[in-house]
Amino acid sequence: MEISTLITPVTTDNLEKMPPKILIADDHSMIRKGLKLHMQFTLGFTDIEEVATCNELMKELVKNKYTHLILDIILSDGNTLEVIPNIRRVYPEMNILVFSMQPAEIYGEAVKQYGISYYLSKSVGEEEMLQVLQKFMQNEVPVKRNDIHHQDNPFKTLAPRELEILHYVLKGIGTKEISENLNLKMNTVSTIKTRIYEKTNAGNIKELLELATLYNVNY
Repeated sequence: MEISTLITPVTTDNLEKMPPKILIADDHSMIRKGLKLHMQFTLGFTDIEEVATCNELMKELVKNKYTHLILDIILSDGNTLEVIPNIRRVYPEMNILVFSMQPAEIYGEAVKQYGISYYLSKSVGEEEMLQVLQKFMQNEVPVKRNDIHHQDNPFKTLAPRELEILHYVLKGIGTKEISENLNLKMNTVSTIKTRIYEKTNAGNIKELLELATLYNVNY
């Protein structure tokens, strides 16, 4: 999924001149509406738009210039790990926060490779959520948390590309279709799938699914 190369990248200077303009990308309307209401009536940010799919997300970014993006990892038509690199390339200075049920010890580390330091779990309490959102909107450096995670989490070592393909594998999608969806060679997909099984020590798809359930990896 590519953003047109004709788009002029948004620079730091441009962003500093712009009032906060926020885009929320989540495929659950109640989450979008609730988050938008908190941003508007509790935090006082009113210029907010919503999208529900990766396709809508990319189209909206082409139409309007946003200073802040809040998005989930899994949308109804794909995994945002597939589009984040393109977003970062065109909008390198746009502030991005991932708001997801996916475990932070896996995905929070993965998105750091794209310069995304804000990762907020949907399971946090309202007070903590608002505190994090306020800091995010003020472009402050996020506070490092000392959460205790599963040290033996087999998915922690997966690279972003491996996590992308993991979700296709967990949904039972074959190598050929994955290669077409991600515009990769079939042997590349096969190699990555092999690495996924090796890194997680899963002997087959059944074991991989069981591990995903155990470590709360949704797909």
